[in-house]
Parts: sequence; C-alpha cells; structure tokens
Amino acid sequence: MRVEPFAVGSFVHVVKRGARGLPIVEDDFDQYRFLRLLYHMNDEYLNENWDVLKSAQGLNRPSVWPERQTITNVVAFTLMPNHMHLLLQETQTGGVSTYMRKVGQSMSNHHNEKYKQSGSLFQGSYKSKTIKSDMHLRYVSAYIMVKNVFELYPHGGIGGARHNFERAWEFAQRYEFSSLRHYTGDRIPVIDRNILEEIYEKADDYKEFARDVIIGGKWKQSEFE
Repeated sequence: MRVEPFAVGSFVHVVKRGARGLPIVEDDFDQYRFLRLLYHMNDEYLNENWDVLKSAQGLNRPSVWPERQTITNVVAFTLMPNHMHLLLQETQTGGVSTYMRKVGQSMSNHHNEKYKQSGSLFQGSYKSKTIKSDMHLRYVSAYIMVKNVFELYPHGGIGGARHNFERAWEFAQRYEFSSLRHYTGDRIPVIDRNILEEIYEKADDYKEFARDVIIGGKWKQSEFE
C-alpha cells in the first residue's frame, strides 16, 4: 500500500502496472517516449507541447524553456512490457506523488489517442514502499535494474541469466529502457542523483554485488517479490 506523504529525503520504490496485466507500451516509439517522459515530467514547468520532441534521444531541453526545476530525484528505473519500476527520492513534500500522477496521466492520454481507446492505462494508482536502510536501497536497485531486465534475457530469462551472468550482464547493459547503463558508463540525463557512485567506488564493484544478488537469489529480499 502507498503511504503518503513521504518524508523529504526518503527513497521510495514505486511500481505501476498496466490494467489487467496488459502492456503499457506497444512499440519502439512508446518505449522511447517513456524515456523522454521520465525526464520532461520531472520539472516544475510543464509545456503542453513537450511531446513534439520526437527524436529517439529527445532529452534535450529547448533553450526557450525556463531553467529546469526538478520535483523529485530519479535514482533508478526499468520499463517492462506491462509495468514500470522506479526508485525515487522525495525532495519536496508531494513531489513523488505529483511526478507519478504526471507520468501516468501522460502515458494514458498518449495510449488512448494513439490506439483509439479510453480509460486508464494502469491498474489503479501506483504501489510504493519507503526504503528502510542503506542495504535495502542496494537490494532494491539491483532488483529494479538487474533482476527485472534479466527477466527479459532471451536465453532463458532470469534462470538463464543466473547460469550465464556475464552474457546476461552484457544484454542488460544494452537494454535502453533501464538506468543500469547509466551506472555502467552511458550517462543519461533522466537520472538526477548517481546514488550508486556514492556507494560503490567502481562500476565493477556494483556488478559484483549484482552478481551475488542474482546468483544467490537475494532479490527476493526486495519488498515487491
């Protein structure tokens, strides 16, 4: 269950699922739009025409817009076919709630207009739990960015990934709709606070932690498992 308001400074694991388990993205355009959405909705300023920025990497902010003022910190995310995971930090009272409302409404509006449907794209509101400790944050980050992407591994999903971690890790680094690539060297502006660099001195240190989490099945210590 969601508990609001979150304390300013707290980290929150958010999950938002498609209605009746149905997909929340249908094609490549929808997926790339999701990346742009995560960036442009995290702003006090909202330009109703933001969606005209249609390039695949369209995270550039028009110079005529006012200076960006974020309403939350996006720490990690992964887009799955029928749901999304985000790790957010509450930086102002109600920031996480406002951000998730903007993201959900924009995705629903886009989906309904594009596919000639009506109603909410999602199964009610989002679910969330507050991170309880430093170690909890580490496990949740691996759950969001590694375990979930490994579920998409084409050679046996999470089971195949546990038996061939190195290949699965390469696959996960190439998956464009997760923030793991940000933490392994391919910086993306969606991420507002590089919390893992504050914890792990080197990217390989996080990789070894993720290996331990996946092979040891420790992702089950995450709260949504």
